[in-house]
Amino acid sequence: MSSTLAERPGRTERELPPSRSGRGAPRVRRARRRAPNGPYRLTAASGLGLGVALLWFSALALVPLVAVLVETSTGGWPAFLAAITQPQTAAALTLTITQALAVTAVNVVMGTLIAWVLVRDSFPGKRVLEVLIDVPFALPTIVAGLVLLALYGPSGPLGVDVANTRAAVFLAFLFVTLPFVVRSVQPVLAELDRDVEEAAASLGATRATTFRRVILPALAPAITAGAALSFARAISEYGALVLLSGNLPMRTEVGSVRILSYLENGQPEQAAAVASVLLGVSLLVIATIQLLQRKVARRG
Repeated sequence: MSSTLAERPGRTERELPPSRSGRGAPRVRRARRRAPNGPYRLTAASGLGLGVALLWFSALALVPLVAVLVETSTGGWPAFLAAITQPQTAAALTLTITQALAVTAVNVVMGTLIAWVLVRDSFPGKRVLEVLIDVPFALPTIVAGLVLLALYGPSGPLGVDVANTRAAVFLAFLFVTLPFVVRSVQPVLAELDRDVEEAAASLGATRATTFRRVILPALAPAITAGAALSFARAISEYGALVLLSGNLPMRTEVGSVRILSYLENGQPEQAAAVASVLLGVSLLVIATIQLLQRKVARRG
């Protein structure tokens, strides 16, 4: 072997080790072809279930959304811009989006706080509060509007009259969206391991640091899910505010009421344009919330 190498001094390739047979023949390494066993293979039952799910989703959500977009494009881009920039429509959209964002911000804070109290504290009337949290879920929205009008209207027993004001829109949005963050955060908070918090405290972390670095990243997915549901629910609300707000043009009229007005006046293209704006804003806000959730979780 040494003489062979001496005869080829310019060779720099590494010799393969001799085979176990002792004949000195280099072994040939052959790449083994692996059978494709990717994670996307579906069984017959799984494929059938996926097909049924997609068909059901398409019938309930995808096809109606596409129909709205097609109706919006009927008049072309100029008609779309004319519909959404009309002063009364622009005022309704601005009021709806700003109030929905404000209500979502309040729900993130207060909903998380209420969930914390329900999970970590014991007090008289806790079971009653648990039931009351779900009242907006079970109450028909028009009945909720009647209740709010009776409490916060001109003849309300509380002495607070917000009827026909923008505060009425905010209050109605707040009422119907209260449970979303609470019910999203509560089960996740109940499953958190208290030993992790105690370990952080034993290492010298303050309560604020423990909440920011330990608890908040764990709750971030639930909080963002509740916030997204809260915003989507608020931006589409109609029944709970129609009685209390008065639907005053340029003042308390919201996007859903404006859509109904367009339909009643025989203008489906304009109604579809307003619906498309609300849909686009809702998707944008939900995507932004998801990005914030990932950032918080990554930092944690």
